[in-house]
Amino acid sequence: MRVMDRMFGSHSENLRKAMGKTSERAGLLAGNLANVNTPGYKRRDTEFAIELDQRTGGPQGMERMQQMRSSIDSTSIRIDGSSVDMEKEVMAMAETEMRFQMLSEITSRHFSGLKNVIKEGR
Repeated sequence: MRVMDRMFGSHSENLRKAMGKTSERAGLLAGNLANVNTPGYKRRDTEFAIELDQRTGGPQGMERMQQMRSSIDSTSIRIDGSSVDMEKEVMAMAETEMRFQMLSEITSRHFSGLKNVIKEGR
C-alpha cells in the first residue's frame, strides 16, 4: 500500500489520477490544435468514461474504445485528410480546463478537511 493511501486514504489517489488524466487530455488537445493545418493529421483524445469502464473491468468499455478509435481514425472532415475541427478542439480545451479547476477545488477542500481533522477542529 502506498504511503499516501495509508495517510490520506484512496480518495487522494483517485484525485491524483483524475488530475493526471485531465492533464493528459489537455496535452493531447493542445497537440491537435498545434497540428490543425497538418495534412492527414488524425486528432487524438482520451475519453474519461471509457477509461473508467476499462479500469473497472467492464467488457463494454474495451468494445466502445475500439469503436471510437476506428471511427475517429477513419473520419476526415477536411479535404487535406485532417480530422481536426478547430471549434471542437477549443470547446474541448475549455471543458478540460473547467474539469481541472473543479478537481483542483475538490482536492483543496479534501486536504483542508484533513488539516481540520488533524488540528482537531481548531
